[in-house]
Amino acid sequence: CECIFSRFNDLGGDIKGGGKSSDAADKVVEEIKAKGGKAVANYDSVEDGEKLIQTALDAFGRIGKGFINTFACISDLIHRVHLRGSFMVTRAAWNHMKNQKFGRIIMTASAAGIYGNFGQANYSAAKLGLLGLANTLAIEGQKYNIHCNTIAPTAGSRLTETVMPPDLLESLKAEYVAPLVLWLSHDQCQENGGLFEVGAGWIGKLRWERSQGCIVRNKNQGMFPETVRDQWDNICDFTNATKPANINESVATLVEVLSRVEADEGIAPNPTSAMATAASGISPAVGQKLPQSTFSYSHTQCILYALGVGMSTKDDHHLKFLYEGHEDFSCLPTFGVIPSQAAMMDGGLGSVPGLNFDFTRLLHGEQYLELFKPLPTSGTLTSQARIADVLDKGSGAVILLDVHTYSDKELVCYNQYSLFIVGAGGFGGKRTSDKAMDISKRSNLTLIPRFQAALYRLSGDWNPLHIDPSFAAMGGFKSPILHGLCSFGFAARHVLKQYANNDASRFKSIKVRFVKPVLPGQSLQTEMWKEGKRIHIQCKVKESGAVVLSGAYVDLHAAADGSPQVLPEAGGLKSELVFAEIGRRIKDLGAEMVKKVNAVFGWEITKGGNTAAQWTIDLKTGAGALHKGPYSGKTDVTITVSDDDFMEVVQGKLNPQKAFFAGKLKVRGNIMLSQKLEVILKDYAKL
Repeated sequence: CECIFSRFNDLGGDIKGGGKSSDAADKVVEEIKAKGGKAVANYDSVEDGEKLIQTALDAFGRIGKGFINTFACISDLIHRVHLRGSFMVTRAAWNHMKNQKFGRIIMTASAAGIYGNFGQANYSAAKLGLLGLANTLAIEGQKYNIHCNTIAPTAGSRLTETVMPPDLLESLKAEYVAPLVLWLSHDQCQENGGLFEVGAGWIGKLRWERSQGCIVRNKNQGMFPETVRDQWDNICDFTNATKPANINESVATLVEVLSRVEADEGIAPNPTSAMATAASGISPAVGQKLPQSTFSYSHTQCILYALGVGMSTKDDHHLKFLYEGHEDFSCLPTFGVIPSQAAMMDGGLGSVPGLNFDFTRLLHGEQYLELFKPLPTSGTLTSQARIADVLDKGSGAVILLDVHTYSDKELVCYNQYSLFIVGAGGFGGKRTSDKAMDISKRSNLTLIPRFQAALYRLSGDWNPLHIDPSFAAMGGFKSPILHGLCSFGFAARHVLKQYANNDASRFKSIKVRFVKPVLPGQSLQTEMWKEGKRIHIQCKVKESGAVVLSGAYVDLHAAADGSPQVLPEAGGLKSELVFAEIGRRIKDLGAEMVKKVNAVFGWEITKGGNTAAQWTIDLKTGAGALHKGPYSGKTDVTITVSDDDFMEVVQGKLNPQKAFFAGKLKVRGNIMLSQKLEVILKDYAKL
């Protein structure tokens, strides 16, 4: 066969384009001739098109037909006007757009560039070149809020008015293209890197589609044209086709191919998307429940989580989340994601029929959390997870996982995980769901310590992506990345501090979209602004300007009197009898007790890890008093203890000091006053 000459036209320069040598071209030509083929070397630049083509004509006597009539123009007027002209104008504006942190660029391509058109090789090449230019500008400009899109309009013009009938020209007037351009130019438009055909009042978005393809070589063996021929139908089979949206998704397939070749799986079609090949098994997965999971914890896990999302004793306001003896000790609201994780971490997803995918391809896309009451600082919670929906995003599949978490039978919080499975799309499913939670200035800057990911994983997310450099490299990261839910926690506590004075009881819900990872050692900047009752959030990496959390918000409850929420009593409390006796004794001997104690004691009696009753013993004013329920005054000391442990202490079966050090009895306020409990519980409250 005759060689395609342009493949072997090689200046032989270095990788930067400098120098000149004939060795490279000569070597390839010799190899072709040794195999019985015909080839000729050419040492001119491709810009010298005439010389290069003449070499082919001299050697083979022919090169083609219609195309040659237009080839000489490619580097001339058409390219200068369409491709180079667009490049030069954009380059002139680029730095101005970067400096003002805003820019919108619309390239005008053509259907001739997208599909090709006979006799328009020069024009088609220039127009498709604009699309490649636009796609790269969209990537490079994103961190500067510069968006670049491409349109391929069909509209009447001076060039078409002599070949189109008047009524068709009227239907294709430019007024039916301009609105798209105006929208893509608007600051509210977040479209970036899109390609749109437009004309006659119709707009359509285009994207690439790729077949599943076929591996055509074995380990440690060559690749041959006969194998390509034999597998051609598989190579061109668009069943379960994927729709790669960027170069990373494109390259991801090659990573899997290399893995399969290394595993010596042999020549095989459709190397990607295990989920897509079993598309019929996906729909039944919707509505399936995962095995129920339980999560038991103490104040230790609450404190560990707070440290994991960056809380520190350097800030006095953080102490209420870090010290179990603090009078307002609370659990951070975003701790609500931790109990729900057990549904996935324990292999629950893998047990659902129809969800057969590679877990190393799972990415966390979005997270929604809503609290129905403040989280208890200890207890046992039960979570029930359910597949709400499965969506086909082309380049991957999205699983919407709903997780409801209960204390006893009472709903405490609700999470929705949006899980993206790379390479699992193309199964013909729907792209959107009405079951997905909707996403609709102030600023806080925090340095993420290098140990933060190592610390956060102690809360239960043991994915080696966040600690093992070699595992991170397999995922395409230069170093281990921070957990998305750790960034989630940072953002939530920034809002809690700025807008709720760190009052965890005011937290209602949070929704975020994970855009890019954060590396430990980078600085996380949380931008916040309030619209009505909703706090909107955007998080960026200060060093690069990259947005890492977007479309995010926190909803807060209105400020109340600050009284802790008390759960309804279930089945009565044994401690009721003790407090009834204490009340009777205060009535009889209150004045004497006031002299001995001179303090106000608050009691929080828990059941199942949640506050079930509140009592206040006022032995400081008058003849003393006993109050049930929220107390409007200030207590000197507040004691939190379970109903069972309270009875053990009262009956002398549990030493109060041992109970305190075992974490069964928690004291907030003036801890020394707890020594006077004996006066209340022993001398006057014996049963």
